Amino acid sequence: MDALLVLLAALALGGLVFLPWMRRRRAVQQTRQGLAVASDPMAGYGFVPLEELDVRLPGPDRALEEALDAVRRTHDWRPAAELLKSTGDDWERRWQRVQTLAGAAAFELAADGPAQQGGQRTGGIWLRTWRSEAPKDPGGAETHAQFLVVQALRDPGSQDFRMILEEARTVCREAGLLAPGSPIPYIVELAVARGLHERPADHEELWSEAARRAPHHMGAHLAALPYWSQKWHGSRTEAEEFAERAAAGAPTGSLLPALPLFAVYEHLPEANMVRSLYQSAVVERAIEGAHFALREAPADHPMAPHVRHLLVWFLVRAERYAEAMEQLRLVDGHVGAVPWSYGRSPAAEYAAYRALAIAGWEQLGGTSSGFPQDRP
Repeated sequence: MDALLVLLAALALGGLVFLPWMRRRRAVQQTRQGLAVASDPMAGYGFVPLEELDVRLPGPDRALEEALDAVRRTHDWRPAAELLKSTGDDWERRWQRVQTLAGAAAFELAADGPAQQGGQRTGGIWLRTWRSEAPKDPGGAETHAQFLVVQALRDPGSQDFRMILEEARTVCREAGLLAPGSPIPYIVELAVARGLHERPADHEELWSEAARRAPHHMGAHLAALPYWSQKWHGSRTEAEEFAERAAAGAPTGSLLPALPLFAVYEHLPEANMVRSLYQSAVVERAIEGAHFALREAPADHPMAPHVRHLLVWFLVRAERYAEAMEQLRLVDGHVGAVPWSYGRSPAAEYAAYRALAIAGWEQLGGTSSGFPQDRP
């Protein structure tokens, strides 16, 4: 069944018509050849099988994984609180951890289903308990605010959408008072401003507060970018200018030179009949910016897996299979990142691209014996 899911996801990719029909057919045939490798860790590449891919995180974070496991097992909020307390002002890592904790609570609530008559929903109850028992804990407030954003964006058409985002904004401002130096409440509120259709001037004021506290924060820039995109309140030009300014002003060791790749992704056509799109100068320049950022940034940068996942997506479509395989080697095992998280089955969609990369790699003469299997 898992292999079937991967195959269906791979076939769905063909529906995006990014290759002519015959090319697409050959890609699917290659995918079938690579399916066993993609789903079988014993096939020689050392990749994680589909059913073991972790959809919660973009990359490894042992302390976060242990806290999540403890919270799920005991329904006690304290491991999450201790994790954020120990994270301190490592703002990139703290943002990643707040997102993941909030997502875990939202997932638990969704899995719990609607409350029975006269009953109470218990999914994510640890977060509600955290807020009631430690109302002055900034970590709890930050996680609660992000949880509300996730809940609202899960169903933008809901009649409660605006009400939930208004509550999220209130909690963001409470978190800001509890931790005046933290950029996290302002980063969370950027999504609120986008959903509530705040004026550009108001969004810019909010962005200035986040940037003043963490001027080169990759997560903050990724949170701000969609506002300026054509899908929301800006245009392709505005989004690309925002990304290019951030990349040009990035200090050594920053991941911001990769931001234009995310801007390009935000504005790809829904259907593309031109195979050369992914070999175009714009895409190639954005890919090279991402490669440069990853070379210059610390190997353990908490946002690096986000860049690597999006690179895999672009490199496979550009038929740069050897480069895609290198990114897969570094990031395989965790799939909680764009673009996979946009789909209904992130693990299956990731595994489909992985299968395409393997098939392309082998068509070019690559073998499992020649593929390095060391992990970071």
